[in-house]
Amino acid sequence: MVSWHSRKELRANMISGVAALALLPAAPAVAQTAGDTSAETAEAELVVIGTRRTDRSVTDSPSPIDVIGATELGQQPTADMLDTVRNLVPSFFVPQNTISDASTFVRPPSLRGLGADQILVMINGKRYNRAALVQVYSGADTALSYGSQGADIANIPAIAVKNLQILRDGATAQYGSDAIGGVINYQIRDDAGFELQALYGQNYEGDGDRKQVAGYAGFKFGDGGYASISGEWYDQDGTSRGATRPVVAALALTNPTLAAQLPNYPGPVQIWGTSPGDGWKVFGNLGFAFSEAAKVYLTVNAAQSDANQSFNYRSSTSLAGTLQADTGTGTPLTVTSAFSGALRANGSFNTIYTTPCPTGNATCPSGGFVQNGSTFSFTSIYPAGFTPRFIGEVEQLYGTGGIKGELGGGLTYDLSATLARNSLNLSMTNSLSPSFGPLSQTSFFFGELIQREQTFNLDLTYPVEVGFASPITFSAGAEHRREEYEKTVGDLQSYAAGPYARQPLYVQTAPGVYAPALNGSGAQIIATQSPAASGYGGVSPVFSGKNAQKSYGIYAGAEADITEAFTMGVAGRFEHYDTFGDAFVWKANALLELSPELSVRATIGTGFHAPSPGQNNTQIVTTNFLGGQQTQTGTYPVTSSIAQYYGATSLRPERSNNYGAGFILKPLDGLTMTVDGYIIDVRNRIGISQNFNVTAANVAALPALAAVGVGGVVNYFTNGFNTSTKGIDAVTTYRTTLADGPLNLTLAYAYNKSTVKDFNPAVISAAQRFNISNLPPRHRINASANWQLGDFQANARINYFSSWANQLEYPGQRFGRKATADLDVSYTFAEHFTLTVGANNLFDTYPDRIKASTTNPVYAITGSLADGQVYPRSGGPFGMNGGFYYARLRIKY
Repeated sequence: MVSWHSRKELRANMISGVAALALLPAAPAVAQTAGDTSAETAEAELVVIGTRRTDRSVTDSPSPIDVIGATELGQQPTADMLDTVRNLVPSFFVPQNTISDASTFVRPPSLRGLGADQILVMINGKRYNRAALVQVYSGADTALSYGSQGADIANIPAIAVKNLQILRDGATAQYGSDAIGGVINYQIRDDAGFELQALYGQNYEGDGDRKQVAGYAGFKFGDGGYASISGEWYDQDGTSRGATRPVVAALALTNPTLAAQLPNYPGPVQIWGTSPGDGWKVFGNLGFAFSEAAKVYLTVNAAQSDANQSFNYRSSTSLAGTLQADTGTGTPLTVTSAFSGALRANGSFNTIYTTPCPTGNATCPSGGFVQNGSTFSFTSIYPAGFTPRFIGEVEQLYGTGGIKGELGGGLTYDLSATLARNSLNLSMTNSLSPSFGPLSQTSFFFGELIQREQTFNLDLTYPVEVGFASPITFSAGAEHRREEYEKTVGDLQSYAAGPYARQPLYVQTAPGVYAPALNGSGAQIIATQSPAASGYGGVSPVFSGKNAQKSYGIYAGAEADITEAFTMGVAGRFEHYDTFGDAFVWKANALLELSPELSVRATIGTGFHAPSPGQNNTQIVTTNFLGGQQTQTGTYPVTSSIAQYYGATSLRPERSNNYGAGFILKPLDGLTMTVDGYIIDVRNRIGISQNFNVTAANVAALPALAAVGVGGVVNYFTNGFNTSTKGIDAVTTYRTTLADGPLNLTLAYAYNKSTVKDFNPAVISAAQRFNISNLPPRHRINASANWQLGDFQANARINYFSSWANQLEYPGQRFGRKATADLDVSYTFAEHFTLTVGANNLFDTYPDRIKASTTNPVYAITGSLADGQVYPRSGGPFGMNGGFYYARLRIKY
């Protein structure tokens, strides 16, 4: 047996070895791995984003661009492109998301500190569609993208990608709305060959088993024709990194018979971890050249995924007795059920009276109920409480087709059309609709959210010789877009208030005679039950339907090498929307080569993000826990009577000013360094207002508020604050040899800080403002090394994350800086077969545990918060699943 001391010593030696390898003089992953051919490397470094020219590379681009090759993307043992990019690009942030409502199914990323819909995602240079989900979950999981509706890159299989090009520069003037923070462009494979991959992996904790199979087939034909198809299937078990609730642990000690009926028994009653899920993703890419003047192409993407998420546990009983809690004061606190709503029985288990007042009785009017022994309790269905399971099914369809070519005199054209549809189907099991009492369902369909898009593009370029070092490449084009957002109706009980929502109680004083039942204060007792399903609210007929937005845009630009050492480009774009009007943006950039080893570059421009039909028309009712109490929370469209009752006005576009400057240094053969600083100021950022409490007087004045109910809260989308984001991206690559084998070294650093400037305090709280500045680590470092010797190849990477904080959920705590390490080793045999074994988060690093405080007491019986949390629920910058080991077999011809 290996002793603990031996393991510790071995771990220290492994850390030292990996660190030494990864931190040799050494970009994000601008370099290809050593296994790539020189042709593949050269092709990857030719950029097609951020410019209309066809001769630009990473090191002579006036705007900073990262290029990540197919091999490096494929080496990541992830089932989700979001996690793949997060592992490789320091300025890309995405949380793990646990118990995050629908945001668990569609996770919103951030690039350079900006929201998911301030990043433009493209496929082969064409706009990729938005996801159907608008991010309305109010936790830190969506903090940087709260209220956004961006693209879902989880629908892209890694095996389909030739390279990923990330333009770290505002580009709205070139590509239209959303490109405030940059552009992520996926080039889809078109090479000839066959590839098959199979992966199996598991977390060190023994859970989270993942099976993946991916395949690619590509063919070349005719003069420049190609056809390829690629796909991936995965199945992933869930993980659990929390504890059971203290109220449940106490119940198990005092009533073991009832405890055996607890959800997930003997495990935690609610699961803090990755939700189990499965799915598939497919890409097709086709092109055929009739001549140089006419090449047709078609790119299609289809995907489907399912996930099954644990929700918060609803207790059927209150804590009996006392518990000890650590509040961080040094003195243990003895608490009873009165201390926290999480220690009391959920409101769904309130007594429901089932005898309605007799018809036509003046002393017991219609709508009243008789307070007698005829009652109902949901303990008859869930004697030990219940944990709803929230199910999300994502479906994606995308297709772009077009024709392009070169006409006489160098005039090029590209005419294309894109059609896309993304949907999110939401349902729930193991729940109830409290206000329907004994009539309640236990499973619910909440409706389907659907995003449809149509885009038509014409892009033109024409070179003109004027005596400069290169021709001036003039560009111009036009675009027409139509977006449609649809919400379908859910089950009646998923959104409605049932017959037991409000129960004025009466007692019989004589045969046929009744009087109001009074409480200790002399007021009539009115029993209430929450409307809608417990956990989430479905779409009602009032808020169902389709909403569309149309826009058109025109742009023009010019780029040229003025001299051999000086390059400059300008662009301008005008767009018109039928919802809010016009927008004009512009951009200028330049690059000056001071010597063969040193160049400097700069960019300046403006940008905008148009509010989407989804942001303008989202309606969601969900159950949040505010102050430990289950609270119905409704988010409503600005056009609704509810939002306007609380002061909503029409959404305006977000506007930005972008500034950037940097340098490119190539001091030695094989060594390249780039450093770029940037400032992005965004005005009129779209967010979600504060919560407005719903009172009985509000419901009487506006009956539509009954969908939330007295004691619930409502909010709505609005323009409410301005931000300024400042950052630095530094990338270094070094290509050399070690023991006659190629060695590629990469060091990438990202610094980013966003600050809320002007704001409306009714829209964004102090805690939200703090999180925008502090939720993502301000400093990120990726250091990686790839070495190949004969048929062996090794990859090592160290990922550093500086400290971060979440004032919304863990006020006063700063989570410490951490480093994780990844390592894999591959062996190629029989020429076409490669076996890889490896580990991500090699040394099983976790974020700090939640610190005991008066806001977040840690209970001695479980070592957790009242809801079972042990680690921060968003997982922090690298997740809370710990280490993951895997084996992969690749067959390639």
